[in-house]
Amino acid sequence: MASMLHLFLLLGSLMVASAGNFNQDFDITWGDGRAKILNNGELLTLNLDKASGSGFQSRNEYLFGNIDMQLKLVPGNSAGTVTAYYLSSKGSTWDEIDFEFLGNLSGDPYILHTNVFSQGKGNREQQFYLWFDPTADFHTYSILWNPQRIVFSVDGTPIREFKNSESSGVPFPKNQPMRIYSSLWNADDWATRGGLVKTDWTQAPFTASYRNFKADACVWSNGASSCSSNSPSTSSNGAWFNQELDTTSQERLKWVQKNYMIYNYCSDTKRFPQGLPTECSSTS
Repeated sequence: MASMLHLFLLLGSLMVASAGNFNQDFDITWGDGRAKILNNGELLTLNLDKASGSGFQSRNEYLFGNIDMQLKLVPGNSAGTVTAYYLSSKGSTWDEIDFEFLGNLSGDPYILHTNVFSQGKGNREQQFYLWFDPTADFHTYSILWNPQRIVFSVDGTPIREFKNSESSGVPFPKNQPMRIYSSLWNADDWATRGGLVKTDWTQAPFTASYRNFKADACVWSNGASSCSSNSPSTSSNGAWFNQELDTTSQERLKWVQKNYMIYNYCSDTKRFPQGLPTECSSTS
């Protein structure tokens, strides 16, 4: 009986999550018609040609959440292109949580670039290859953001955890609401092999596709959160609000970082000759 009750509670909490419709949840912000919302709001495509890229942003701002988006990346020769999908606040001391997908020549793997900014300071890059072809089908890219940690996941597998290290003097994104942004743009001055490989415009237009957005999150509106601030651990906020990586998830994280991580700022002693950043002692 207890397990059945738990199942009903779980299903109830899942139903609170916002199952996305791009017409309702997002605004196309630039691109002169290169971005399109299709299939009654179930699909969004961004296009890039030599004249311009395109982008969109969420109508809602969020202060903590568990956010999923399915992406299918630019196929074929995508060298020079970047598909960015991230959370960001505004201002000179902004917070930001980044997924960026750096295109490559046909047959070479995409590089998944991640970064975390807090109070305008980033330089926390970790980069990965993926264990599948991200252009052949849609895959789910998730950001879990709660007061204790940020977890980047791909198809439910965590690839990076950035813990709250405020007790060591490291700022953590927790006070500024953020919108979701995405864009497809030309960055051939740096994106592929440091800018050595340029965009082949004969392959244009380049297209990235999005579907199945879901936000189980605290919506920020008129200076207040939709989550109950007086008791943040209550079920109205969802289990994600206090979620941490269980043993299985920690093992999967280690597997990804051992086999697919290609750059970790926390290992780059040449870049930080005075010593690695403080959070590296507690950040995976």
